[in-house]
Amino acid sequence: MRRTVFFAFIAMVMMMVTSMGCTDKKQTSSDTVFTDSIVADTMETDSLETIISEQPMPKAADELFDDFFFNYAANKNLQRERTDFPVPVSAYGKKTSVERKKWRTEHFFMRQGYYTLIFNNARQLDIVKDTAVANVYVEKISFEDNNVKRWKFCRVDGLWKMQGITLMSLSEHEDAHFLTFYDAFSTDSLMQINSLAERVSFSGPDPDDDFSRMNGELMPEQWNAFVPWMPSGVIYNIHYGDKPYKRSNVRIFVIRGIANGLETEMTFRKHDEGWLLEKLNT
Repeated sequence: MRRTVFFAFIAMVMMMVTSMGCTDKKQTSSDTVFTDSIVADTMETDSLETIISEQPMPKAADELFDDFFFNYAANKNLQRERTDFPVPVSAYGKKTSVERKKWRTEHFFMRQGYYTLIFNNARQLDIVKDTAVANVYVEKISFEDNNVKRWKFCRVDGLWKMQGITLMSLSEHEDAHFLTFYDAFSTDSLMQINSLAERVSFSGPDPDDDFSRMNGELMPEQWNAFVPWMPSGVIYNIHYGDKPYKRSNVRIFVIRGIANGLETEMTFRKHDEGWLLEKLNT
């Protein structure tokens, strides 16, 4: 399995960060787990961002967008160097631009410790490792304000650069139907129950054993015991490829932690009655 120099560096940094303190692994409630995890992730992410910003970006980081982007988000000098000024901006259909002197450093999801990915099929899960990818969109999706801010990144002559910004209402987004569904699904427990397939394929940690995993199927009546944490309000999503989104009846929604390696993968399929969760991996 290929490992870049940059992610090896991240692993070393996180070993240093996590060695600074100890936490009790055993929790009595899922809410406590998520709250503690978010606090810990924020501390680790802040430390990670500081260390990244103080180091020169390895040349190999331009091979994969993920490697480049962590450096771009954490290092203000690199961010200015890898942004094509003046930056063209399309704000709700109005064309404008941002000059270098007016640019403010954008830290994206580094301060919240996680980001999301949305795929149309299982084959796309490996696209993050594809060195041939030359176009990526990073989106700040605000369900609270009903808008989307999209940054366009392109690899030019082997170097990743940010080349444009688009602002739009959520209703104008190519995947507005699914995003609107997810917004409600992530915050409404009754809707979650009503949006489960008859049987949900499940793979995840055993709630009765911190060191074991279990595989099987979840019935709706078991959902409350296994419901994963889902971000709401504002999410940062990374989309790989030439076009922002393609039509499909499948959405694989991935929540990926930056510092802790945690990942949740939910597969939804659109039926006549709407989107239904068919698979959950945590």
